[in-house]
Amino acid sequence: MNSTQAKYDAIVVGSGPGGATVAKELTNNNKKVLILEWGSNAPIKGSLTQLALNGGIPGKNLLITDMKGMAMVRGTCTGGSSVFYCGTAFDPPYDMMKTYGIDLENEVADLKKEIPIAPLKDDLMGQGAKMMMNSALDLGYDWHKFNKFIYQDKCELNCAKCSYGCPKGAKWTARNFVEEATDKGAKLINGAKVTKVIFENDKAVGVEYKKNLKTESAFADKIIIAAGGVGSPVILRHSGVYDSGYDFFYDPLIMVFGSVNGLKSNGEVQMSAGIHMKDEGYVMVDLNFPTPIFLGLTAPKLKFHKAFSQPKTLMLMIKIKDDLGGRITWNGGVRKSINKDDKQKLQKGYDRAKKILENAGAKGVYSGWTVAAHPGGTAKINHVVDSNLKTEKDNLYVCDCSVIPEAWGLPPTLTLLALGKRLAKHLA
Repeated sequence: MNSTQAKYDAIVVGSGPGGATVAKELTNNNKKVLILEWGSNAPIKGSLTQLALNGGIPGKNLLITDMKGMAMVRGTCTGGSSVFYCGTAFDPPYDMMKTYGIDLENEVADLKKEIPIAPLKDDLMGQGAKMMMNSALDLGYDWHKFNKFIYQDKCELNCAKCSYGCPKGAKWTARNFVEEATDKGAKLINGAKVTKVIFENDKAVGVEYKKNLKTESAFADKIIIAAGGVGSPVILRHSGVYDSGYDFFYDPLIMVFGSVNGLKSNGEVQMSAGIHMKDEGYVMVDLNFPTPIFLGLTAPKLKFHKAFSQPKTLMLMIKIKDDLGGRITWNGGVRKSINKDDKQKLQKGYDRAKKILENAGAKGVYSGWTVAAHPGGTAKINHVVDSNLKTEKDNLYVCDCSVIPEAWGLPPTLTLLALGKRLAKHLA
């Protein structure tokens, strides 16, 4: 086994929103930081090929969760899944987090000054999104624009590359924070898959990782695991934190489609406007996908005759807050099925979405494949970590969607950025 000679103040495992923020903040405080990332650091090209490599390899970043073939995708590259996300900024569940002794309001206020977080300008909203918004408002819904992580002056209309990774740098991602950290001295090692934490007298002192078929090790005063809702519990479990990886959420979603003659809706900014039906446990929002992803969502429903209808198709997503359950296997498999209550939420959302699309003039409304989004709650606060995100092991912390203590059902990025800032203050 080879050993990285230098000792660091902190090792951050993973470079998604939580890990990238911790790394950037600690580096700003003159800490010596090592970032270990399993995926590639290749420049973002905005290509289907790159999406497939970083989010479509079965068993690595395309995971099947049950016998019915429900899939979940995660991004494995510098910046993590944020490279391919829709860039929607929902405020944290402040009240929920406060019950666990965590106040994130100051961190969120700082983030809103630091990075682009604002509703989409009217001229950047796509034709389809506007049609669905007008229809929903006509039906009495409080449909409104969502905050976006977008440098709107860089955004190009109809580019159709949001899902592939933005090659223009218009979409803010965690990679921005990683680059800030490395510019100020942090070291980034890509292709490094961390397998376990190294301990001395029950204190975390380093990590072991695989790179180029070799086993390497690196050492630091503090270890922060930020490998995501699936990756982190696997590392923790192999490191003796055995309670991780159980009873999690994964925000199941369905797409609802309907065709409108004359619509030319290709390449719209995703999730520009919608509504959070908090009491019913789901969000409804426009979500336009390019043709290859559109085909992937509709083919399992045998909608082959719809293959070339993407430009004239209105697309509305229903994403639910699911009940906790399931387990992550020791090898990183995801085992969870949707229960009856969650199926009813999806059905209720579909029924509402169908009326919205039909009111917008859509014909032949149907739903696509059910898929899962961001897994979390696999290393919950007050169960696996404390309010400072520390595990039962000294010097070992977790900072990603794993720590979210309850199901929530909304994009977690802003919450994870705030948790990263808060943890960095604690560690500095």
